[in-house]
Amino acid sequence: MAVSLRVPDQTKRRIAKLARARATTPHALMLEAIGEKLEAEEAREAFIAEAKRRLARMKKTGAGIPASEVFGYLEARARGESAIRPKSRKLA
Repeated sequence: MAVSLRVPDQTKRRIAKLARARATTPHALMLEAIGEKLEAEEAREAFIAEAKRRLARMKKTGAGIPASEVFGYLEARARGESAIRPKSRKLA
């Protein structure tokens, strides 16, 4: 499928400069950029969908892990300490 884009002159110059630095064509550079953006947006959409599924499950079951326990666990791990992973339980 052919697509026509109107690209501002300054953007065209930036694309051409970067393409030369990478020893590629402006076309290849733009395809790569579009592909990377699509992958990032698809990953974001999948992340949001998973978050919505998990929130719905948490609301349905009433089970979860208090944020303070999650953060405590993550902070200990970031410091290089061993920590017991918090477990999900019925919340009040």
